[in-house]
Amino acid sequence: MRICPILCWLLVLSLFPKTFGQSKKFRIHTVAFYNFENLFDTINDPNTFDEDWTPKGSQHWTYDKYQKKLDNLSRVLSEIGSSENPDAPTFIGGCEIENRGVLEDLILQPKLADKEYGIIHFDSPDKRGIDVALLYRKHYFQPTTYSNIPLYVFQGETKSKLEKGETTDDVLEISSKNKRVYTRDQLLVTGFLEGEEIHLIVNHWPSRSGGEQRSSPFREAAGALNRKIIDSLQQINPNAKIITMGDLNDGPYNKSIKIALGAKAKKAEVPQFGVYNPFEEMQKKGMGTIAHRDAWDIFDQIMVSESVLKSDYSSFQFWKAGIYNKSFLVQTSGQFKGYPLRHSVTEIGFSDHFPVYIYLIKEKK
Repeated sequence: MRICPILCWLLVLSLFPKTFGQSKKFRIHTVAFYNFENLFDTINDPNTFDEDWTPKGSQHWTYDKYQKKLDNLSRVLSEIGSSENPDAPTFIGGCEIENRGVLEDLILQPKLADKEYGIIHFDSPDKRGIDVALLYRKHYFQPTTYSNIPLYVFQGETKSKLEKGETTDDVLEISSKNKRVYTRDQLLVTGFLEGEEIHLIVNHWPSRSGGEQRSSPFREAAGALNRKIIDSLQQINPNAKIITMGDLNDGPYNKSIKIALGAKAKKAEVPQFGVYNPFEEMQKKGMGTIAHRDAWDIFDQIMVSESVLKSDYSSFQFWKAGIYNKSFLVQTSGQFKGYPLRHSVTEIGFSDHFPVYIYLIKEKK
C-alpha cells in the first residue's frame, strides 16, 4: 500500500494556531508560482521573436545551457514550500515559457519525474513567444475544464509621456494594423483537488515597458479581466474556491490589484466574494520577489477568494503564504549582490524573480 507524505504529514501545534490542538492532523498542498525567466529551447521559431535564444543569437543559447537551466528550475520547483510540506507543490503556475515542449522537458528532469506532473498550456499572442502554464500533480488533481482568456488592450488607451529609467526584457509588442498590445492570455483551470472543486487562474500581466505610469492602464485592464473571471465563477457557484496567481508586473499596492481586482491586505477586510492578498503585508515589511535599483517589490503574488478563508477546515482552506528565497537563489557578488540569481551569457542562474507559494490545508478525519 502506498503511503504518500502529503496525506500523512502531521502539522503539529507549533505550525498552527493554538486552538487547533496537538491531536489534529491535516492534509496539506502547496500552490506555487514561478517566473521561469526565458525558458526557451534552442530552436528558432519563425513565428516568434526568439532569435536571441538560439546558438547564433545574442545569448549564445546552447543545448548544454538549456539543460542546465532545466536542472536549475527543477531543483527550485521540487523544493518550494518544503520547510513545512516535504512534498513538492501540487500546483505550479509558471510564466516566460516558450512552448509546451520546454515544459515536457522540465517535468522529465530527475528531480521532478517521479512527481508525475501534468501540463496545461496554450500558445498566447505574445510576440516574444512567452506563455503562462499550469503544472499539476495528476495523483491529487483532476482537471475538468481549462481555457485561455485573451486580454485586449490597445495603444492610445494611455496618453502619459514616456518615462525614463524603466528597463525590462519584457517589451510590449504593438500591432501596426490595429494598435493592439499583444500580451499573455489569462489561463483558467477548473478541476477537483482530492474531490473538491477548485479554480486556478495563471497570469503574466503586461510589462512596464515605456514606464510604470504609461503602461499602468494595461495592467489595470488585466486586473479588471481577472475580476470578471472571478465574478463569472462566483455567479455559477457563490462558494467557488478560486486562486489567482502570477507575475503581475505591479506591487500589491498598485491600482491594478487594489482597485481593478479589489484585493485586500487583511482577512478581516475581505467581503463576501472578495479577494485576499497575503503578499501586501509582506511588501510593507520590505520583502520582495524582484529587485530594481536596490529597491524590492513583490510582482509575484498568489491571491485567494473569500471562500478559501473559512475557519472550518473540513474542506481545503488557505493557511499561509511565503516567498521562497533560499540562499542558493541569491547573487553573492558583484553589482547585483543580494538580487535573485538570474542567468546571463556567462552564467546559467535561476530567474530574476523569487518564487512564491501558499498552503492549502484540510483536517483529516
